[in-house]
Amino acid sequence: MAAAAFASSSPVVGLGSSSLSSPKRTALGSSFVKSPVAARNPLRVAGACGGKVTCFERDWLRTDLNVIGFGLIGWLAPSSIPAINGKSLTGLFFESIGTELAHFPTPPPLTSQFWLWLVTWHFGLFLCLTFGQIGFKGRTEDYFSK
Repeated sequence: MAAAAFASSSPVVGLGSSSLSSPKRTALGSSFVKSPVAARNPLRVAGACGGKVTCFERDWLRTDLNVIGFGLIGWLAPSSIPAINGKSLTGLFFESIGTELAHFPTPPPLTSQFWLWLVTWHFGLFLCLTFGQIGFKGRTEDYFSK
């Protein structure tokens, strides 16, 4: 009996019917806007973003290999100074990588010094690269001379 009720019900649009109707525009009303306004996709509005789908510049990162090269050298030089019990941060980090690779399938425990050297070394590298990007691009675009 339940099967007969399902068979006699109207078909689901899009699954059983051959023609799909276009979605209807919804008219929105407000006390602030006197006439009803049709809902629109802001990315399809002509001229919203210069006719493009994206509102960002294509080269928003403005990558430059000079920044990456000088930033890496600028971090490797000070992190290689033997300042931690006669050892450098880079040396301690690479040494901890070697000791952890000695028992490779087993991951390093949370109490391992590897995590401290990993986070410290990469934090310094990313900080140096970030400030390098700001300084290099700021100087090439005359940001600091204004």
